[in-house]
Amino acid sequence: MQAFVRTAEAQSFTAAAQRLGLSKSIVSQRVADLEARLGVRLINRTTRRLSLTEAGIGFLEGAERALVEAAEAEERATRHGTELRGMLRIAAPLSFALLHLQPAIFEFMAAHPSLEVHIDLDDRHLDLIGGGWDMALRIGRLPDSSLIARRLAPCHVVCCATQDYLDRHGAPARPEELEHHDCVLYSGSHRADSWSFLIDGEWVPVNVRGRLLTNNGDLILGAVLAGHGITILPSFLVGCLIAQGRLVRVLADWPTREEAIHAVYPPTRHLAARVRLFTEFLAERIGKEPYWDQGLGFRETTVGRGALP
Repeated sequence: MQAFVRTAEAQSFTAAAQRLGLSKSIVSQRVADLEARLGVRLINRTTRRLSLTEAGIGFLEGAERALVEAAEAEERATRHGTELRGMLRIAAPLSFALLHLQPAIFEFMAAHPSLEVHIDLDDRHLDLIGGGWDMALRIGRLPDSSLIARRLAPCHVVCCATQDYLDRHGAPARPEELEHHDCVLYSGSHRADSWSFLIDGEWVPVNVRGRLLTNNGDLILGAVLAGHGITILPSFLVGCLIAQGRLVRVLADWPTREEAIHAVYPPTRHLAARVRLFTEFLAERIGKEPYWDQGLGFRETTVGRGALP
C-alpha cells in the first residue's frame, strides 16, 4: 500500500523507489502484488508516464488515510521512547543552509542520535513530492501550489556596501542615485537590473547597473566585501556583517521589500514527529525577531508585498 501511494504521489516508480529506499523493480512488484490481491488494476503504465485508473483514484484516498493512521499509531507508541528515529529529508537553499540551517541541524542531531538527516542544497524549488522530501525551506514569495506552508521568520533585504566603497564613490542619498553607482546584481531575480524601494508610499522600481551578475549570494557578498559596489541581499546573509562593521547599510530610510522564510510540506504526507519537532526547533532557534536582524531597526510597511528584488 505504501509503494502504491508513493508511486501515485510521484507518478514514477523510480521516484517512489528513491523515497522508500528500495529498488524500482521491488516497488513495481509490490504495486503489482497489491493489484493482484485486489483483483483490479490501479495504475496505467506506459513508456512515458503513469496514471491512476478510476479504481486507483478511489483506492488512493483510503490508502492514504490508512497510512496516516498507521503512522499516528507508530508515533504514539514511539513517544514512550526518548529518541527520534528514521530519516529526515530536507531541501533548502544553499546560502541560508550553510549559515543558519547547518548549525541547527547539527544541534538537533546531537539531541537525537538515532535520527538520520538527508539534506539537498539547491536554490531552485525542488519537486518535494517527486523527490520524496519530507520538507523544504523556501525564501521569498510562495507560488500557488498544494504545498502546506508554515511561516518561520520574516526575510528583509538590505542595501549595503563597504565603508571603503562609500568613501571612494560617495553614498547615495536617494534610491534614484543608485544608477550612478556600481551594483552587484543577482541573476536569480525576475529583474536583476531593477530594485524596489518604498518611495512616497508606493513601491518604485529603480534601475541599477553593474559589471558583476551572478546567481549566488555568497559570490555577491564576496564581491561587495572586496569593495566592488553596492548590493541588495537578504539580512540573513549580511546582518551579522553589518553588526560587525564590515558592511554599512545604504538608503536605510527607504524600505525595501519584505518576504518570509517558510517551511513547506507535501499535502498528502503525514507530518511525522521528526518533521514537526525539527520545524518547531528551527522556529524557536531563529526567534520571532530573527537573531540576524537584531539591531538593524526594520519597520513594517503597510503597502503590498512582492517578490524579493
